[in-house]
Amino acid sequence: MMLKKITDSLKPVPLERLAPCGGEGVDAAILILLTREVHDPKIVLTKRAEHLNSHSGEVAFPGGKWEPGDDDLLATALRETWEEIDLDIDQAEVLAGLPINRTRHLLRVKPYVGLIEPALPLVANPEELDAVFEVPVSYFLDASNLTVDHFSGEDYSLDMPCYIYEGYRIWGFTLAVLVDFLNLTLDAGLRLHYPDRVSLRPPA
Repeated sequence: MMLKKITDSLKPVPLERLAPCGGEGVDAAILILLTREVHDPKIVLTKRAEHLNSHSGEVAFPGGKWEPGDDDLLATALRETWEEIDLDIDQAEVLAGLPINRTRHLLRVKPYVGLIEPALPLVANPEELDAVFEVPVSYFLDASNLTVDHFSGEDYSLDMPCYIYEGYRIWGFTLAVLVDFLNLTLDAGLRLHYPDRVSLRPPA
């Protein structure tokens, strides 16, 4: 049963309610949410609104930057998730915290993993998101679904690995965190090939 394998693999992983570092290294936190479906849980993802100044239109996990009112980075992840997709804090069971990663802009991001009930009425906040959607874990485990596409923005124009699910392109930092999570919890053996030899996630 896939969900049990994931949860069992996370039992030794500490939750780590980390305080932010502050200053120029302002931290952020994201929440990898899985539905409680025994054989094939789904992962919740969002599409950032096209009108945003930063990472517009990109697929991301719920989450965002730490704010002074947050006690720690887990509080940040839960608050941001509530603001973005209207998920109450008590609707998520947070299981573990994964290692901190950095975005291509060197923002330090702490991923947390949590469980939610299936078919919750998640609603995308139009001020921040264009959509909230769910992808079965089995889709990501099929290596034939991992492809390469072209991406461009103000500071990049690259061919990059990605999943394309129902028109949503999952790539960059989100893809790197997703693959790390699947390799850790399910021994997925997924490898990312970067044709342009550019990493969107600098080493810690």
